[in-house]
Amino acid sequence: MRITKVSYERFDIQLSTPYTIAYETVSKSVNFILKLESENLIVGYGCAAPDKVVTGETADQVELAIQNTIIPFLKGKNPFTYISIIEELKQLLKGYASTLAMIDMALFDLISRKADVPLYQFLGGFRSSVPTSVTIGILSSKETLEQAKEFVRRGFFILKVKGGLNLEEDIGKMRLLRENFPEIILRFDGNQGYSVEESISFVEATNEVGIEIFEQPTKIGEEKSLGAVTKNVGLPVMADESIKTLADAFRLAQHQRIDMVNIKIMKVGGIVEGLHVNSVAKSANLEAMVGCIDECRLGISAGLHFALSRPNIQFADLDGHLDMLNDPFSDLFHLKKGILYPTDSPGLGNINL
Repeated sequence: MRITKVSYERFDIQLSTPYTIAYETVSKSVNFILKLESENLIVGYGCAAPDKVVTGETADQVELAIQNTIIPFLKGKNPFTYISIIEELKQLLKGYASTLAMIDMALFDLISRKADVPLYQFLGGFRSSVPTSVTIGILSSKETLEQAKEFVRRGFFILKVKGGLNLEEDIGKMRLLRENFPEIILRFDGNQGYSVEESISFVEATNEVGIEIFEQPTKIGEEKSLGAVTKNVGLPVMADESIKTLADAFRLAQHQRIDMVNIKIMKVGGIVEGLHVNSVAKSANLEAMVGCIDECRLGISAGLHFALSRPNIQFADLDGHLDMLNDPFSDLFHLKKGILYPTDSPGLGNINL
């Protein structure tokens, strides 16, 4: 099988509800969709969601890379040699994490469609569903409670709350949520907003809340601080922004500075690299979660299939598509009462683009 045609589309996607995290407010996202067509009419799709902070790319950089490098490079290639293709492109596209993820995703979609199986089964098929958290950005206590009520009404039972701007307000919000939702699973993302001392104070003050995961409390680059938090608190500390490469995962695991890893396909550069990061986590006895950024349903579907393929990936935060007003995809997977299910369609699902 050979790739005979390579094309792409750019989508400027508005979010229905802008959200605030510790270092920015987000109201829109640019997604690129790569389309690979083969000689036997099988088609594969991949998604890139560039973010200067998270993936290191701008939308314009990704578009130029597609036009000048990716399209001419991929024409005529055998998609089953995906490791060779990805390794070569890593050298041509250094620092282009979501761009590489898009290519990786499209290749996997193409070859699993050729195999006539859903991608999660092609990758190993360990489980067939996974619950996902849904995220509440930095809001007032009243707005946080209102949004939580709406999510619970829609069937979600895992809430991830963003914080990091005001310690006392964060503590108050988590206590308030627990008072109102005694059965809901709560996770907290500090988004690099805390010092070591603040992180420890937060955990001590919310001990009775029963938070499941404490995500990225300290700044990227301050790995000793992250390790100090992990050593001094009694709940799992997860690295997110601190893990952008396989080397990051190995270094943090080697020095025992975390309990969990958040693997985002866009951030690490694709499923192949995500599998490597997950292997490091497994070897270090670290739990893993598959997360996302502001991705359309195609990107979320790839994260879902990846999460379903490995036994030590028991957590998911795959909600980046929920607020997208003009998502070009639908029906790639099912979301029922807070649980994500793939379809029986080959590849990443039934695509009508």
